[in-house]
Amino acid sequence: MPVPPVDSTPAPTQPDLTPAYDHANFDAWKESFLDRLGGDKRWEYARELQNVTPNPSVIRLDRNQPEFSRPAGTYIQNATTPARIAMARQRVDRVPWSVTQRFGVPTEILLGIWAQESAFGQVQGDFDVIRSLATLAYDGRRRDWAEGQLKNALDIVVSGKRDRAGLTGSWAGAMGHTQFMPDNYLRLGVDQNDDGKVDIWGSDADALASTANLLAQAGWKRGQGWAYEVILPSNFDYTQAEGPKHKWSYWQSRGVRLANGQVLNDAEMNEDATILLPQGAKGPVFLALPNHYVIRRYNNSVSYALAIGLIADGVTGKPPLVATWPNDGPLTREQRVGAQTALTKMGFDTQGVDGVIGSNTRAALRRWQAANGRTADGYLTDVLAEELIRKAR
Repeated sequence: MPVPPVDSTPAPTQPDLTPAYDHANFDAWKESFLDRLGGDKRWEYARELQNVTPNPSVIRLDRNQPEFSRPAGTYIQNATTPARIAMARQRVDRVPWSVTQRFGVPTEILLGIWAQESAFGQVQGDFDVIRSLATLAYDGRRRDWAEGQLKNALDIVVSGKRDRAGLTGSWAGAMGHTQFMPDNYLRLGVDQNDDGKVDIWGSDADALASTANLLAQAGWKRGQGWAYEVILPSNFDYTQAEGPKHKWSYWQSRGVRLANGQVLNDAEMNEDATILLPQGAKGPVFLALPNHYVIRRYNNSVSYALAIGLIADGVTGKPPLVATWPNDGPLTREQRVGAQTALTKMGFDTQGVDGVIGSNTRAALRRWQAANGRTADGYLTDVLAEELIRKAR
């Protein structure tokens, strides 16, 4: 999946948690990688990896991704500024009509991804993709994933699809205008301008067509939106949020209503949908349709998917959100890891301690909140993280 999107807001100051690397161990990992995954290309892979060393800044960035450390509202408001939406509107004609017709993905969604991933191609990243992925693989937090992506990146070079000097991208190995990962480039890249190569770095048409192909293959539903803002009744059972999906009639029967006088179309009414609370019970609430989850196949972050959808809504002139975002503080890595450790220690297993507040951690927090008479919205604030850490001591 693509990397965390471009965000101009300075990250909060954090201690340098970058590990000191033993280069002998790194070389041993490289040999192991080549033995396991090199196959008949072992020599070519070894040539490209010969002078590669770990990049400590890659690990530091991996552990402080903004869509997992900052409150959803901060992240989304930075992504959906009037200036960015205006820039997207100016580029509507840059999305080929044949692309939207072929793949069924709306122009505005593709513009949202293009805006968020690279500021319309202006910030594609200048990291050596092979070095970044080798660093992530050696570090081990997502080793299987990173080794697979590294193999694909090496295949791009050794097959002649892109020279090594041109294989640049983000710290996480994502490339081009819409920040494609190497596996997606090989599987889903589209030569939209018919020049004989898939150039997602230099051709926005190739990049946008490739992105549309990815979303279509992930199950994009033509003629449907991604989500609607909703208003919950005062007696809403928050344990149902991010839980089982239900049709709109189910949520209506429980007092949920659409904000801004919106109306679902017939196809959307027959889809199973989820209630999302990206910043807890005090923030905006969304009825997430299947296309929301398709966007998350691009980057599996609720904040990211909401940002893309809201940019798209801005491009088409939909009204702004009714609810406002709470002004919560950011979460440090120590708070995220500490909260996961505390919840698990108290019997609410987060299914791993990695500092990423994903669906498993939110579900564990929701169970703790319900057991302790709190509003079970599954939302971790900096204040609540500190409370959990104290309680588990």
